[in-house]
Amino acid sequence: MPRNPSASIRTVLAENVRAFRKAHGISQERLANICGLHRTYIGSIERGERNCTLSTLEVLSKALEVSVTELLTQRPESDAKITP
Repeated sequence: MPRNPSASIRTVLAENVRAFRKAHGISQERLANICGLHRTYIGSIERGERNCTLSTLEVLSKALEVSVTELLTQRPESDAKITP
C-alpha cells in the first residue's frame, strides 16, 4: 500500500516556509534562487502540494536560518510574527 504524507504536516511546512520567508523579506523567486530550486517548486511547497525530501528541508532550513524542526513544528495561532 503506498504511503501518503499527512496533509497536516504539509500544511505546517507550507505555513512555516511562507512565514519565515516573509520574515526575511524575500520573494519566492529569491528563496528559490538561494536554494537552487525553481520558483514554482517553492510556491507548491507553500501551498502544501509537495512532499519535500529531507535534502530539500535541509536546504530550506539553511536558507531561512531555522532548523528543520522549526520548519515542521506547528506554531501557535497567536504567533503572528516570526523574527529571523
